Amino acid sequence: MSLIKFAIIGGGWRAEFFLKIAQQLPERFQVTGMVVRNEEKGREIEQKWGVKTYRTLNELMEKSDFSFVIVSVPRDVAPSYMIQLAGEGVPVLCETPPAINLEELLSLHRSIDQRAKIQVAEQYAFQPYHAARLQIAKSGKLGDISQAQISVSHDYHGISLIRHFLGVTFEDATIQAFSFESTIAESPDRYGQLQPHKIVPSKQTIAYIRFGDKLGVYDFTYDQYFSWIRSSRVLVRGVNGEVNNFRVKYLKDYKDPVDLELTRVSAGIDGNLEGHYLKGIYLGEESVYKNPFIPGRLTDDEIAIATTLSKMDDYAKGGPSFYSLAEASQDHYLSLMIQKAVLSKETITTTKQPWI
Repeated sequence: MSLIKFAIIGGGWRAEFFLKIAQQLPERFQVTGMVVRNEEKGREIEQKWGVKTYRTLNELMEKSDFSFVIVSVPRDVAPSYMIQLAGEGVPVLCETPPAINLEELLSLHRSIDQRAKIQVAEQYAFQPYHAARLQIAKSGKLGDISQAQISVSHDYHGISLIRHFLGVTFEDATIQAFSFESTIAESPDRYGQLQPHKIVPSKQTIAYIRFGDKLGVYDFTYDQYFSWIRSSRVLVRGVNGEVNNFRVKYLKDYKDPVDLELTRVSAGIDGNLEGHYLKGIYLGEESVYKNPFIPGRLTDDEIAIATTLSKMDDYAKGGPSFYSLAEASQDHYLSLMIQKAVLSKETITTTKQPWI
């Protein structure tokens, strides 16, 4: 298996995920350079991660060797880098979302040659449990899928999971949405820092998204990401069965119901000395997910991000698309329409966009 070499534009929190993955799996991934405009921050990254940093994209392209470039900068800055890299014929993996609003999404679409090699780093469908659920949904065990209720992640991330589970792409949708505010004990932040007990506001958004005869239910509050007292929920229903979080029910035939739990199998438990990593996920005796990055000590989200890196390298070399700029634009467009429906308190009907 050849070494996957990539460069990164940006030195923020999300960029560190890619650096950690390369550190954990040096035989699989190598960060060959980063564009970090702030010189002091660049020096800190070099000392901490051992990766060469540059102040400009031109300098990176002159001095670094890579298969593709990750654009990991704020959404209002990302389009300009994508346009520049696409113009140079460089394959791009952009962080989500690819632009800030619908106007910028449309402008980006007009500015990018449709032959440009661009994918977006939407990782949620590749997280082990979601990948296992999707495998079950696609296996036919549940029959035709008619409903997906997703309370996992915000905006375009949640929409992406809904579309994947329902098997829809660019179909028009009708959207009804509302928000609800309550209070909650404050969660740790993204760095794990926790303040003394404090009650803070919590905003929840719920949306019903109808794609013809299929229903997606989006339900999310930002506290879910880091809160110790708020859980994610997934319910996927088909004519012959359902996946309800970690439980799977389906009809083997009309008279034989099956009721199983998703089982996580890991190394390093009890007396096992193989290492400390996820091996895979099973449904009864059936393997429904195998970790492709053994023996890396990666979280589920890092496994998913590593999957996007592997798929991007394949795509850059002529392989298939896995999450196109058009898909990312559509998911962000739908999330923007949810926000519009919340504010207007009206049913919103989406329309075909030019990236379709």
